Amino acid sequence: MISIILPTYNERDNIATLISNIFDVFKQNKLTGYIIVVDDNSPDGTSEVIENLQNVINFNNEKNLYLISRPKKMGLGSAYIEGFRKALELGSEYIFEMDADLSHNPQDIPKFISSAQDNDLVLGSRYIRNGGIENWSFLRKLISRGGTLYAKTILGLPINDLTSGYKCFTSNVLKDIDLDNIKSDGYSFQIELTYKAYNMGYSVREIPIIFKDRKKGSSKFSKSIFWEAILMVWRLRMGK
Repeated sequence: MISIILPTYNERDNIATLISNIFDVFKQNKLTGYIIVVDDNSPDGTSEVIENLQNVINFNNEKNLYLISRPKKMGLGSAYIEGFRKALELGSEYIFEMDADLSHNPQDIPKFISSAQDNDLVLGSRYIRNGGIENWSFLRKLISRGGTLYAKTILGLPINDLTSGYKCFTSNVLKDIDLDNIKSDGYSFQIELTYKAYNMGYSVREIPIIFKDRKKGSSKFSKSIFWEAILMVWRLRMGK
């Protein structure tokens, strides 16, 4: 059983297409799974789109599309944690993080599942052979690549894309990690979970993905997210 966690904030223009594409991949590959959307009270009415889709997708007393509505913008990390808890409650064996802006290709889902047969955490990597990024500026690429190199060096991790938001956890990893004690959000959330999983002895594998920059809506990247990641790396290194 699979669960795909999609945190949203103002993704009305993208979310219906993404959900449709994910369920198409499920059907094409005979996969059974859920989509769990965690919406932070999006002003653009993202949650209304999900509620309308639920009326179409959830039928015959079966629920495949879940919506967790939160009262305000509370951050990426806490959104994923709420989604993880729901996925574990549903008994999912493979639990995905995925961006809701169509930058991650659902057609890669079977590759993640295949790799997760022999690994505990599978990361979609932009910075290994056959991986890449489309439509980012040179500065954005520099910040992302430099951030990963910075974290990789300080934390001593043999991983090339620590800030990737496309990943698949096996359920045992998320059951074992103390989700109540996760301290970070944004890019640093991605680093922290991978760091904890690796240090706990879980196997981590990177597979190549092509990341495509969003065509609709605006990026959630900000200076505060950048600086949080810079500082969090040292907190993790020092065990705080």
